[in-house]
Amino acid sequence: MPKSQVRKKKVYTPPTDVRPTTAPSSRKPSPVWLPITAVALIVAGIGWLVVYYLSEQQYPVMAWGYWNLAVGFGAMVASLALLSRWR
Repeated sequence: MPKSQVRKKKVYTPPTDVRPTTAPSSRKPSPVWLPITAVALIVAGIGWLVVYYLSEQQYPVMAWGYWNLAVGFGAMVASLALLSRWR
């Protein structure tokens, strides 16, 4: 069986008036406090939940009851929101 011929394709180069210019990036790097705050919120949220479970639901705030879970998980979700803005 004879081998078919391979066609050579031309490399596409857009016209100069349509070609996008390489402008410098306008995105600024994240401030130093952002990852530090995010890690602190993760640690605080985990610490809050651990204290809540180990104290048999008496600490950190006994009157809040199961809302202590919302505080712990809320701190961790807030840290994820901060980390989504990290560049």
